[in-house]
Amino acid sequence: MSKVGWPVARARCRAVSFAAMVVAGFILVVAAPHVWAQPGAGLNGINTANPDSVLQETLNGIEGESLTLVDAVRSALEGGSTLARRAAAQLVAARGAHMRESGHFDPEIFLDGTTADEDRQRTSPFELNDVVSTRTTYGTGGLRVLLPIGTQLEASMDALRTETNSTFATVNPSYDAEGRLSLRQPLLRGFGPGTSSEATATGREEKAAQARYDDVVLQVQTLVEQVYWDLHASARDLAVQRLIRDQAVALATQAELRARSGLVGPNDVATAHVFLAEQEQSLLDREEELDRISDTLASLIGRRPKNLPRFRAVDDPPSSFPIEPEETAVEHALAQNLAIRASEQDLSAALAREKGAAWNKYPRLDLLGSIGGTGLAGTPQDVTFIPGAEPVPVSGKMDEAFSDVFQRDFPTWSAGVSLSVPIFLREGRGEHQRLRGETERARQDLEEARRTLTEDVRTAHRALVRAARRFEVASQGVAASREQVRIGVLQYNSGRTTAFELVRLGADLATAQQRYSQALVRTAKAAAALRFLTSGAYPASTSTGGNTRP
Repeated sequence: MSKVGWPVARARCRAVSFAAMVVAGFILVVAAPHVWAQPGAGLNGINTANPDSVLQETLNGIEGESLTLVDAVRSALEGGSTLARRAAAQLVAARGAHMRESGHFDPEIFLDGTTADEDRQRTSPFELNDVVSTRTTYGTGGLRVLLPIGTQLEASMDALRTETNSTFATVNPSYDAEGRLSLRQPLLRGFGPGTSSEATATGREEKAAQARYDDVVLQVQTLVEQVYWDLHASARDLAVQRLIRDQAVALATQAELRARSGLVGPNDVATAHVFLAEQEQSLLDREEELDRISDTLASLIGRRPKNLPRFRAVDDPPSSFPIEPEETAVEHALAQNLAIRASEQDLSAALAREKGAAWNKYPRLDLLGSIGGTGLAGTPQDVTFIPGAEPVPVSGKMDEAFSDVFQRDFPTWSAGVSLSVPIFLREGRGEHQRLRGETERARQDLEEARRTLTEDVRTAHRALVRAARRFEVASQGVAASREQVRIGVLQYNSGRTTAFELVRLGADLATAQQRYSQALVRTAKAAAALRFLTSGAYPASTSTGGNTRP
């Protein structure tokens, strides 16, 4: 080699070595096995390290509005979640339906009043007036109530004032009063549940709607938390992908330098550029995935980031959870799950309606009765066409007539029965059959909900139990992949391997990092699912993660 060529070759070698150091540095950063983990005691006893500063810097460089989990949940529950608002509307409707049906048993005050004038031509030779004029003022009022057993009670008072110019009127003006307490008691159709079944059923449905609303609140909290952890993992994947993209750039630069030095052929350069193009595409995919998850979170909480393209999760997932026995978790869920309670209330409502229909399929047979009294007051009037006739022994005004009624000076009473028999009784029997089918459907819905809940609890519990091992394996996979890449870089620099093999190792490293991100948040999502399925009965985390980012 000439004296001029030797310095040039040596300079090229130094450039290649520097590029190799850059590649190795990026690879070691990307392959850090415990980034984004909680310092100190980690997932169920696994020791973790502090986040790598370079990856942390890349994460901090991702543009977005910082959002804590607490703020996200609060925004969703304060009106942002359409799911919660719809459940609240259903609860209001259920309360209104129960109030309407219960209102049938509220006491009712009634009052009616009329005034009428009537002129008639005289028809009697003893009538002194050619036109007989009569003015009446009638009023009735009282209190009626329907009891839950079907009893109809009514206390009423009728009052009539009559004023006329008729010669035959012995009392003018006259005041008539009549008071009575009447009863109608169904013995078959309409008895007991036949009357109160709908009020009972809507009461159960109100309790079901309340349980569903509480369940939806927990569901919204769980959905927000799970999407929040997905956002956390997606941001980490994007940061890792950016570093891998930077590694691909450095690899392409190194391949070009080595090709100009004659150390590799054009195939290595082409392979490096293909790897770079793939990583650029993957970077775009990661950005779109992060934006999609951010949009999902925005829909859940009801607001968009302010003047920024996306949200950024600033809290870290909890790293340690108590593990109860699987059967204990299932028992907690079956005893506490609010959706199961709602289904139980639905079954109770169906049973109440079926019980009422069982009475209403019979004919109507009612017992009738009343007691009361009458009263009369007014101004006596002489009967001119009957000489010597004594005046009617009444006096006073309406209060005197009312006094007679209350003292029952002239008592009244009645008793009887009322029977109504529809031919074939198809209406009542058909409704009873329909409601019996609805009851069986509600019973099967409840059983299906219990089986599905048991299956979901067991699945979530097993995911939580295996989370520690999954996290450990994912960490080992990242460490092993990092070591493979480190060795591959050394072999590539020494000419013992090709750029194609280094690209394959880089792809393996990216896959290992994605699995690590999934394992990082999978535990928190499984624990959130268990808390939802047990309606908060499952113990909370012992390590809350929190915001550890600067």
